[in-house]
This record gives sequence, C-alpha cells and structure tokens, in this order.
Amino acid sequence: MKFRELSIEGAFEITPQVHGDARGHFTEWYRFDLLAEVVGHPLDLAQANLSLSAKDVVRGIHFADVPPGQAKYVACTRGAVLDVIVDLRVGSPSFGKWEFVRLDDTERTAVYIPEGLGHGFCALSDDATLTYLCSATYNPTGEHGVHPLDPDLGIEWPTDAPQLSARDAVAPTLAEALATGLLPDYQACKAYTDSLKQQ
Repeated sequence: MKFRELSIEGAFEITPQVHGDARGHFTEWYRFDLLAEVVGHPLDLAQANLSLSAKDVVRGIHFADVPPGQAKYVACTRGAVLDVIVDLRVGSPSFGKWEFVRLDDTERTAVYIPEGLGHGFCALSDDATLTYLCSATYNPTGEHGVHPLDPDLGIEWPTDAPQLSARDAVAPTLAEALATGLLPDYQACKAYTDSLKQQ
C-alpha cells in the first residue's frame, strides 16, 4: 500500500497492491494501522456510506463544521469517478485550491480527506459506486456545501452536462460561504487534528 500526500495539506492518495489472476483479484483497500502511521492518528470509524451515481452526476462540494468535522476514506468499488478535494480552510496556504484523483474499480485507489476539506466527485461511468469510511456520523445541522460549478473555484469537471442535486444546485459560492462565516478555520482544524494525535 502506497501513500502519496496531495498538494492540499493533510489529504492523501492511497494505492493498494492488487493481487489477481484468471479467477479474479484481492486487495487490502484499508489498513487502519498504516493510515494512522501516515496521518499521525487513527481514523475513528463512526459511519460507513455507499453512494451510487449515474454518469455525469456531480456531487459536492461538501464539508462539515470543525470540530468535530468528518474525515473520510473514499474508494470506488464499481465504475469510475474523478474525485475532487477542495481546501476550504480559511487561512490555509492552499485555500480555494483543488485537486483531482481518479478512483476506479481497476486500480482500487482511495483518498483520505481530513476534517475541514471539501469533497466532491464526478461519475465517469454509470453505476459508479463509492464507499466512504467516516470519522463522525451525519449531522444535518453541521453539514454544508459550496457550489461545485462556482466559476471562482474553477473546477474542471470532466463533463459538459453535470447533473446536480437540488441541494448542490443552490449551494453558496465560495465567496458567499466565506462572507457568511460558513467555512472552517485553518488554525481550528490544525488544533483539532493535533488533539487527535494526542489521544
């Protein structure tokens, strides 16, 4: 299993070793001990989600209040998506920047997204299926979004016909979320992550 830190601090791409032959294949797609060694603390598993999307569906950009936030370990079990991680932490050196990672059912790559970052994806195939391991349960009052098509973010989605949920279609722009104090604070996120490392 190989870990590569992305250009956004705290986020990682994880590439497992896939063992296969004519019968099929096997892989360890999550190892709590190896992840904890890389990020400095265990991922406290509180909830597991499964998301199925048609081709050209765009979901996100979603994030949660910090603390407690919601760290995610995301992998694609069927089809393919282009997963996007956005730095929404006010005061971060990479605030407003984003990075894509392709997740699919061939390479079995995963991403780790710490508390305070935004997450979204575009389905590259029909029946694209994602699994999420989450550090906190869903909290409807603490969950938020930024519009995925915000031109100021400039995310280069790989579709000319993005399909959005009603919720995502009315999400605020990055500037609006910033002006209303909705976005997480970089120093608060770092302090929360440091507190997890001391447990």
